[in-house]
Amino acid sequence: MKPNIVYIHSHDTGRYIEPYGFAVPTPNLQKLAEQGVLFRKAFSAAPTCSPSRAALLTGLAPHSAGMLGLAHRGFALNDYSQHLVHTLHQAGYFTALAGVQHVASKADQIGYDLILGGDLPAEQHARLDANRLTAMVTPFLRSQASVGDHQPFFLSVGFVETHREFPVSGWQEDPRYTMPPIPIADTPQTRQDMANFKASARMYDRGVGDILNLLDELNLAENTLVIATTDHGIAFPGMKCNLTDHGIGVMLIMRGPGGFTGGKVIDAMVSHVDIFPTLCDFLGIEQPGWLQGKSMMPLIEEGKEEINHAIFGEVTFHAAYEPMRCIRTQRYKYIRRFDTRTTPVLPNIDDSPSKSLWLQSGYAQKELPREFLYDLNMDPTELHNLADQAEYQATKLELATQLHQWMVNTNDILLQENPVIPPHGALVNHADQQSPSEPVTCFD
Repeated sequence: MKPNIVYIHSHDTGRYIEPYGFAVPTPNLQKLAEQGVLFRKAFSAAPTCSPSRAALLTGLAPHSAGMLGLAHRGFALNDYSQHLVHTLHQAGYFTALAGVQHVASKADQIGYDLILGGDLPAEQHARLDANRLTAMVTPFLRSQASVGDHQPFFLSVGFVETHREFPVSGWQEDPRYTMPPIPIADTPQTRQDMANFKASARMYDRGVGDILNLLDELNLAENTLVIATTDHGIAFPGMKCNLTDHGIGVMLIMRGPGGFTGGKVIDAMVSHVDIFPTLCDFLGIEQPGWLQGKSMMPLIEEGKEEINHAIFGEVTFHAAYEPMRCIRTQRYKYIRRFDTRTTPVLPNIDDSPSKSLWLQSGYAQKELPREFLYDLNMDPTELHNLADQAEYQATKLELATQLHQWMVNTNDILLQENPVIPPHGALVNHADQQSPSEPVTCFD
């Protein structure tokens, strides 16, 4: 009997949860990590919502999959048959969706067998809180458990809590004892901002716990692979929509049969594009020919120390156009901006008290270089750009060459078209605007 798969994903959580050492109480995710496998150096393929999710679910770089921007703003996959659920269908799986999906404007485009709460408007699916989401998932899991020797299932559960605006109900965290994330100054306003994130993370964690407890209660846990991850970094300035590790670093915890047990911690670099091929190997099914990632099973079954010499990340559109690409090795990070703009694209920073502090401090006038190079051993917070220093030119050239070759190999649209023209009907902010809530341009 093939194992079930429960894919739990959240918005904008980064690695800011308890198992990664942060003072964000998430006891259920901590328990999951202690029972399963935690990947310390997991990365999204893009620090923006739909491109990141598209990469995980197709095994392709976002530009290869066609997801250059946000699904609710008019961007889409080139081919929805490349979505993971279709490969799982061929392997005999029943597939179900609950909550956020964010890779299609309408969930029925994707190909799930069942959309829980399918009678709800699409915008309500995107805003289901943890309580309503778990209440929706519970009868589905009970029905699956009651069948006995049943068809294996894949269940996608999308939480929204750590997306702005952070919920104001439920838990309240004391800002007096809260530290903002590394790129953000410590002020009363930013402490409150982070306290609100912590409260929302608790609510998300409670929903995760409800699902995990139900798997135990129904005797499904032993034969279910749980994948818990998020799309990208948290929604603070210098994090989400940035190619530093603050933006592309993500939580990834997997628990289940086939070696995903025992509280293992893995330091190898892995990318979201590696999850699709990993599931193929884990299930013993043939990998589709389009996959660009690598299976993580050698890390689990063979104790291999590394599967990727480098991982790659990208931004094309978020709220506004901001073409960037990066390559990250264990030692270095190289980021290249592909447009001529030299100041920040403010609509790509979610509005928040922390953003207001940056704007009051002159961030809108900050000069941005075309290239960035960071030594991650000496500068893990990526504050000291080495791109112009003479002693690092050979390293920069080597990384730039590898990045260009990856762009060639993956048919990156930036090599043919810059600026990239959005698809018909896409909604895009102008880069000179200040907020993503300002009027947008509709491309005809």
